[in-house]
Amino acid sequence: MENFDYDLRSIQAVRDLANLGKSAADQIAEYTEEQIDRILRNMVKIARENAVLLAKMAVEETGFGKVEDKTYKNHLSSTILYESIKDIKTIGVIQENEAEKVMDIAEPVGLIMGIIPSTNPTSTAIYKSMIAIKSRNAIVFSPHPSAAKCTLKAAELMNKAAEEAGAPANIIGCISLPTMDATNELMKNKDIKMIIATGGPGLVKASYSAGKPALGVGAGNCPSYIEKTANVKQAVTNILASKTFDYGTICASEQSIIVEESNRDEVVAELKRQGGYFMSPEETTKVCRLLFKNGHAMNAKFVGRSPQVIAAAAGFSIPDEIKVLIGEQQGVGPDYPLSYEKLTTVLAFYKVKDWQEACELCIKLLQNGIGHSMSIHTEDRDIVLKFAKKPAARILVNTGSTQGGTGASTGLMPAFTLGCGTWGGSSVSENVSPIHLINIKRVAYGLKDCSTLASADPTFNYPELSVNHCVDQICTSGNTSSSNTPKFNDSDNEQLLRLINELVCAMKRG
Repeated sequence: MENFDYDLRSIQAVRDLANLGKSAADQIAEYTEEQIDRILRNMVKIARENAVLLAKMAVEETGFGKVEDKTYKNHLSSTILYESIKDIKTIGVIQENEAEKVMDIAEPVGLIMGIIPSTNPTSTAIYKSMIAIKSRNAIVFSPHPSAAKCTLKAAELMNKAAEEAGAPANIIGCISLPTMDATNELMKNKDIKMIIATGGPGLVKASYSAGKPALGVGAGNCPSYIEKTANVKQAVTNILASKTFDYGTICASEQSIIVEESNRDEVVAELKRQGGYFMSPEETTKVCRLLFKNGHAMNAKFVGRSPQVIAAAAGFSIPDEIKVLIGEQQGVGPDYPLSYEKLTTVLAFYKVKDWQEACELCIKLLQNGIGHSMSIHTEDRDIVLKFAKKPAARILVNTGSTQGGTGASTGLMPAFTLGCGTWGGSSVSENVSPIHLINIKRVAYGLKDCSTLASADPTFNYPELSVNHCVDQICTSGNTSSSNTPKFNDSDNEQLLRLINELVCAMKRG
């Protein structure tokens, strides 16, 4: 009975939340650029003041990742994001083509639902709050149950900051009694106009099935290819900085390292020097048994964990200075579990003959995280262009894929929702930004006289539409001097006359 009451209360709370959010969305739709910017600046200020607090809450509640890295994620989703979006036009006339006399006018979507993952529970909430406000929308969050407290805290802080700067009340909301029923109720609520889903494949699929526009992202399984011309030391530095960031909880993080026969020994030596531990086949098997359940589904107990924790649970010990566990693999698929996504400090390792074989391997690996991201370390631009054909929305060159994919170390838009395009079943292929959260109306002035479109168009030339042409054909057909002329009866003549009248009427209407 108690659980039943909880479920009912959670559903009613969601309905109330949506009603309040709808009212806030209607009000903020009339705000000016100056008002919106003032709100965003205060949100950044509050996010900065609470970045460490929220990071500590997230680590304590979920057990995933590192406080210092989650603090940086909170910083990226507020301070750095603001600098990237502050000059983007999302209100009024955002573009005008004077020659064609067409204007693009931005209008908000309305009330947005944001689904928040347990791996990035506070930074994603801050990020989605920022892009929603920038595009003059209200947003309500559905947190992951295992990260509900820290997500709710982040949402409350962002809402308070927005209200203090003049935003409508309840502009940013969050489910406080998280249940699947509550999430489903919010998805299907009539006042929700769009869903931004960042989370497991089940939730993303449900979002696309809710009967309204959704921006969802698929799983990542980023291969990282160290090509023969690469600076091996720098490549390894970038890969380890990326894979160890927040203990590998970001879906853009590297999952596999691919090397060539010609540079294998150099890469292996550099990985060992910088803190990589190459597991024996027996150790690799033990780790795989820990990491995966029900096939290749990741065991939540080992998401975002240190290599020392994973090794100890698998029954072997490693030095404190080890940063990642590495297991050599000979193939891709169920018989090679490390070929799948691992949101923790474990990497697969492959050796290939050349770039062509690396291409084939990357395509196979990407099938388990298709459309998301891949990285390549090379000094050969032609190789970059060859790999740009791979089925990944982000081809990241000479950088860690975690920082590169989220826009921290590249020129991409800072984001924690990374589209996978149609390859991964996503409606967007780039990093989601405020531009994805607006409707664009087009105002178009008339350029031509509607009554003379056909007659004034030199390319509109169809002789068979001419009345004289039709009459000439009829006359020619009726010439009895020709032995080949067919005979027409009265019925045929009436049909031809009716056709001529219809053509004349059509010409007059034109």
